[in-house]
Amino acid sequence: MEHGSAAVIVDAGGMVTGWSEGARRLTGYTADETVGRAVRELLVEAPSAEALATLAGRVVVRHRDGSSVSLDARACPVTGEGGAAAGHVITVEAAGGPRESELLAARAFQQASMSMSVFDTRQRYLRLNDVACRVMGVSEDVLRGRHFSETVEDAEHSRGFLAHLRQVAETGRPTRYESYTGAPALNRDHAWTTDMWPLRDASGAVCAVALAAFDSTEQYWARERLALLNEAAASIGTTLDVVRTAEELVELLVPRYADFASVDLLDWVLASEERPALPDIDIILRRVAHGSVTEGTPEAAVRIGDADFYPSFSPPAMALRAGRAVVSQAGEPEFTRWVAERNARAPAGRPQRRGVHSMLAVPLRARGTTLGVAVGVRIANPDDFGGDDVVLAEELASRAAVCIDNARRFARERSTALALQNSLLPKGLPGQAAVEVAHRYLPSGALVGIGGDWFDVIPLSGSRVALVVGDVVGHGIPSTATMGRLCTAVRTLADVDLPPDELLTHLDDLVTHLASGDSGDEVAELGATCLYAVYDPVSRRLNVAAAGHPGPALLLPDGTASLIEMTAGPPLGVGGLPFEAMELEVPEGAVVALYTDGLIEDRDRDVDHATAELCRALTARVDTLEALCDTVLKAVLPEDPSDDVALLLARTRALGADQVATWDITPDPERVAAARQAATEQLSAWGLDEAAFVTELVVSELVTNAIRYGAPPVQLRLIRDRTLICEVSDGSSTSPHLRRAHAFDEGGRGLLLVAQLTRRWGSRQTGRGKTIWAEQPLPPG
Repeated sequence: MEHGSAAVIVDAGGMVTGWSEGARRLTGYTADETVGRAVRELLVEAPSAEALATLAGRVVVRHRDGSSVSLDARACPVTGEGGAAAGHVITVEAAGGPRESELLAARAFQQASMSMSVFDTRQRYLRLNDVACRVMGVSEDVLRGRHFSETVEDAEHSRGFLAHLRQVAETGRPTRYESYTGAPALNRDHAWTTDMWPLRDASGAVCAVALAAFDSTEQYWARERLALLNEAAASIGTTLDVVRTAEELVELLVPRYADFASVDLLDWVLASEERPALPDIDIILRRVAHGSVTEGTPEAAVRIGDADFYPSFSPPAMALRAGRAVVSQAGEPEFTRWVAERNARAPAGRPQRRGVHSMLAVPLRARGTTLGVAVGVRIANPDDFGGDDVVLAEELASRAAVCIDNARRFARERSTALALQNSLLPKGLPGQAAVEVAHRYLPSGALVGIGGDWFDVIPLSGSRVALVVGDVVGHGIPSTATMGRLCTAVRTLADVDLPPDELLTHLDDLVTHLASGDSGDEVAELGATCLYAVYDPVSRRLNVAAAGHPGPALLLPDGTASLIEMTAGPPLGVGGLPFEAMELEVPEGAVVALYTDGLIEDRDRDVDHATAELCRALTARVDTLEALCDTVLKAVLPEDPSDDVALLLARTRALGADQVATWDITPDPERVAAARQAATEQLSAWGLDEAAFVTELVVSELVTNAIRYGAPPVQLRLIRDRTLICEVSDGSSTSPHLRRAHAFDEGGRGLLLVAQLTRRWGSRQTGRGKTIWAEQPLPPG
């Protein structure tokens, strides 16, 4: 049956005289069926005495189909002429109909569990429910008719709320406003989600704005905790630096999570040492980071970098031993004792943690290892740390601990690799007169670790010198170890006096052997680049070969600088490909610059531009070669180089004609005496008569061997440098060797005698045969 409202007119005798369409819809009777009938005939039961007395109440009417219908009725007396009673007009509606619904709706508004209000289109209060009044702290009568801005503080959230109210009134479209703020009657901030919608009159025009504000503080903090976790993934561990990682954790916690936060680590973590056992009693930790909502961090009783003693009753020590978060609240004995101990350290007895009411200490553990502890303290924030805060803190601490442990491991590997590399690089370059040298080695600060760059200066026979620079593929300890093996191999091959291209061929075989791991399997990915140059101060010639390495730059005495054009060759480890050497004459006073690719190559740099900068930097006017090194690095290197850099500068010297004497020897044993005589006379001219006896023996033996066992042409050369060098060359490639002569042998003792009388001796292959040489110290004088 369709519900509605109706009107019935009854005369003074109780007869129906009027029947509305609404009455028909409620009862099913038409006006023809009811007018003229007694109204009592339509009732199932007589109205109650209370209803008759008040002319209002519930009546039960018999529907035309025989069913009973409960109606709410209200009678209004009608008077006739002279004021006599003429009957009643009765208005009826279905029980629970519009009027009761209106009453229920009003009660629902007033008793709603959320704050509900109604404003007019000029943002003045019209209605407030009970919760809204409690939030505002005053009754509805005080607020009704007042403008919203008059009842709140002038703040950003209040202006935003008012702007949304106006928006709904002007546009007629509902909206939602979210804010985090306090309220006049609340002692802490809350998150509010407020829905606003327009109220319209019968014509459809907006006549008011209604709103319902839901306290979403729990949901707000849940979103904040999730946001913190998401932010932690991006903001903690941006560098492989232990202290910076701790600072990033503190910056994340303050002020959104705590009013004060600190990170303390065990000393061994910062020292990159092996971890000791955690002490059973009091613990010593070192403060690496702290932060506060208050400028100057007055809550901190320990300065950054200082070690602090944590007694066993303190929350940080308890958290370290328990391996889990420990929450302490105001009023607990351990909490009170710990805060008192902290405050006792304040200057002049000033409490540094006045108002602190909740503390959370969480251990920093990674891979089963305890690294330290993070502490959060709440002072201005009125909420104590709870269960959700503990879960969040442990998750953040876990992420931070892994990052700190990664940084610790990186620092340890970096320091080990750097120490290993420094032990392999030359400390003081060996004595030689061929070149003046200056060098720089800059390890990369990148996260990939120390590379395998190296350089070396190796004295060779005949006052020559070898200049070496190389780079092993990769970073870290493996690359450094490989660099050490190659550096040693180069020195060994240089001692054999191999030409640059042959030396690189042997070095290539070694790298291929190392890459295959002696297993015969396919060569693994291992490679290196190397540049090997030999400078002869007598001929003033530079012989250079490269294996995948950038060519050197040359600064001439006239101030011009350019790259030496040469074939780079394949990197070491490719195998089976030849290396080419090129030779050029270098004037005395020229500067040869050898470097690794970290100087000129980078992700965002053009190599050609960088090499041009290098040549330009070499022309700078400086007083020393050391200063030129610094000038080149400053001009060429980017601000944050991503790779190691090795730079070796060598200024060439030359031995003049007055320091070298050369004789061509006829391959006749009778010419040995003349060779001895010529050498003796040259020593006298140099003022080295004291060396004549040994030199005569050396010349005699070496020239005799060249004539007897070698092939023409035979040449004798004496060089006066830092040592006295005697060289005998011949056209045979057969190298001599020491042997132990037996008692009755007529020969075989010559080279042994040379080895005993000189500082060192050896042989080297030349393009036309070989050269046997021997060095002896110059007499003091």
